[in-house]
Amino acid sequence: MPLIKGFLETSFIDWPGKLCAILFVGGCNFRCPFCHNHPLVLAPEGMETIAFEEIMSRLAARRNWLAGICISGGEPTLSPGLPKMIARLKAEGWAIKLDTNGTRPEVLAQLLGDHLLDMVAMDVKAPLVQEKYDRCAGGPVDLGAIRKSIGLLRHSGIPHEFRMTIAPSLHTEEDVVAWAHQFDRSRSRLTLQNFNPKTTLDARYENEQGFAPEIFSRLSGLVA
Repeated sequence: MPLIKGFLETSFIDWPGKLCAILFVGGCNFRCPFCHNHPLVLAPEGMETIAFEEIMSRLAARRNWLAGICISGGEPTLSPGLPKMIARLKAEGWAIKLDTNGTRPEVLAQLLGDHLLDMVAMDVKAPLVQEKYDRCAGGPVDLGAIRKSIGLLRHSGIPHEFRMTIAPSLHTEEDVVAWAHQFDRSRSRLTLQNFNPKTTLDARYENEQGFAPEIFSRLSGLVA
């Protein structure tokens, strides 16, 4: 089973229209400078591991009001035991949402093919331009893998969204427009998230600010 490093019993915002629990899996192959889950990325081994059977027990006590479970990270698809864990949860009747950066399309294809996912949110960090993407992800990225994952979700037949966290030092209005044009919005939901400087992987970003509310609202309108 994947090493579960965090468990949020209820969330109203992580699965649109559903009250869900969240399981956080440690480890990630990106180093996004604005990442707010950086302990899961940089040092998951220093975090307490929550036993899967404990998670199952706590979930069972909340079955009457939870609509599903979101599996987030870090990057969950790096964990070899992910399909087995999701299969266990599905066997108990839980709907599953996966958060992913799309770098492991082979894992995504397996999960979709085995009908283990009910919703996927894929973080697409920037327009699919190598230099821009590498900068936002904190290192070299295989854009071919990203494109494959986008294609899998577009044709999956399940609800999904592509989302991008935007920061003034990394993204321009032109980037937002270019990003939106990469998707068929009749098939896919697009979402922008404003950069939050509260805590970041690269400490230099803690001195920056997100987009002003009126600017972020206008940029969000470009992807609606």
